Amino acid sequence: MFCSFCYAQNSKLDSAYYYFKKGKQFDFENKHYKAYESYIKSRNFYLKTNNKDSIAKCNINLYYLIKSQNNLNEDAKLYLDDYSKYAEEKSDSLMQLKANNAYAAYFWNQDSISKSSKFYKKSLLLTNREELKQYKASVYLNLAFLYTLQQPDSANYFFKKTVSILDSSDKITMVGFYINYALFLKKQRNFKEALIQLKKAEAIQLDAYQLKYNKIIFENFAHIYKEYGNYKKAFEYFEKFNLAKDSLNNTAQNIAISNLDKKYKNDIEKQELKTKNEKNEKENLQLKIDKEKNRNFLIGALLFILFGGVIALLSHKNSKKKIKLAEKEKELASQKNITFLKEQELSIINAMINGQEKERKRIAEDLHDNLGSVLATLKLHFENLQINREKKKINQEELFNKTEGLIDQAYLKVRSIAHAKNAGVISNQALLMAVQIMAEKISLADKIKIEVIHFGLNERLENSLEITVFRIIQELITNIIKHADAKNATINISLYDKNLNIIIEDDGKGFDINKVDLKNGMGINSIKTRVKHLNGTFSIDATLGKGSSIILDIPV
Repeated sequence: MFCSFCYAQNSKLDSAYYYFKKGKQFDFENKHYKAYESYIKSRNFYLKTNNKDSIAKCNINLYYLIKSQNNLNEDAKLYLDDYSKYAEEKSDSLMQLKANNAYAAYFWNQDSISKSSKFYKKSLLLTNREELKQYKASVYLNLAFLYTLQQPDSANYFFKKTVSILDSSDKITMVGFYINYALFLKKQRNFKEALIQLKKAEAIQLDAYQLKYNKIIFENFAHIYKEYGNYKKAFEYFEKFNLAKDSLNNTAQNIAISNLDKKYKNDIEKQELKTKNEKNEKENLQLKIDKEKNRNFLIGALLFILFGGVIALLSHKNSKKKIKLAEKEKELASQKNITFLKEQELSIINAMINGQEKERKRIAEDLHDNLGSVLATLKLHFENLQINREKKKINQEELFNKTEGLIDQAYLKVRSIAHAKNAGVISNQALLMAVQIMAEKISLADKIKIEVIHFGLNERLENSLEITVFRIIQELITNIIKHADAKNATINISLYDKNLNIIIEDDGKGFDINKVDLKNGMGINSIKTRVKHLNGTFSIDATLGKGSSIILDIPV
């Protein structure tokens, strides 16, 4: 009996593996309806053997296959949800990366990029792990294309990051980069350079999916040549595009997949009905057996019911006690949470008070050390003026000039203290101007050159927001000066669609993000807290020996 069971299991696994390999082959040959049928059969066999890893592989392949078809009513996301859920249960980084990229593609919308961007940024964090670094270039590339319409500066930044780490042996990523970069250049109306990028993509020979990529490349060639004014070339590539499109024949395959899906669902319904009928027959048979037993063992049954009633009563009382205990534990947990929140509020208030006390102490020291000495000297000059008016031992005009100089010096001291208090963001200076002045002053020291790039900051923001953002930028630049050993740094500030995007990068020594304690040191934890209070996001991208980049997104 056991041997028969093992044989049946192995037979199902062999069949599942056979249909999965057939599905991959049909997918490679662009025979999508046959690929769909094979993946479904493989998945059913794996479900019967509870082979979760292989079920997940079938799910992700079915998702991409269905997603690639046009005008198909079936929602591919159901398969993606199952795949993502298993990736989380297994804590498999590579599977989580694939799931995040797939969700980003599913929610792709260049008019509203927030959902897609969120999943790509999750993927970007995963690629900081050593075993997933090879996927970082493709994530950068997708982010660059996503930002092409709404945030061209950010798109250009991510294209540059892609080029810096792109592996030329990864042909599919190379083709995707050239196509996306060409579309970006087309949006900038740089048609000549866009055509050069597409020719590079056309020259790469792929091991798989050549026909699909040719269709995309030919269509983009046609549109760019048309806008460039070369209608002859545009017509040639439209013909090539139509040939590739006809070869794929996706419409016919959609119908076949839809029919197969209906057939598959009908088979499942029939199987469920059959199982239900068998279950009912077993239940009826069991009822007959129970009646016979009840007639023969009536006394025993009554005793059993009585005994069961006592147990039920005791269980009921016990469950009531458990419920009360659970409610008390819940209440205690709630009180702990409230206490914790209050402690957090107190620590924040204490930190604010300490900051204010330090600021007051610094101002008092400045007044005492700087302004106090000047005023004391000024008092002596006034006493000399009074004495000299009677005895006239010193030149009166010279004494007046010195006194006037001391008054000017006292005024400048007061003014410098006020400037230090406000840190450059004053009533007649906007955030952008304050950042530019700060960058210019630091650059004058010839230790580091800081460049400020801005977009969309035509009007001033709310004053407290400007001051908080300036403090954050000031703290990050201070960290670069102290720790990075950088020669150049860039502050990129852009405001688009009520979203303030800040990218600060340097060419310093960088650091390994997995080995640095960001909670203790460099003020990063404090900056994260301030960004969180502004309902913004904060992310770090750093590579040892290649500098670092910090990205902030703050809603306005």
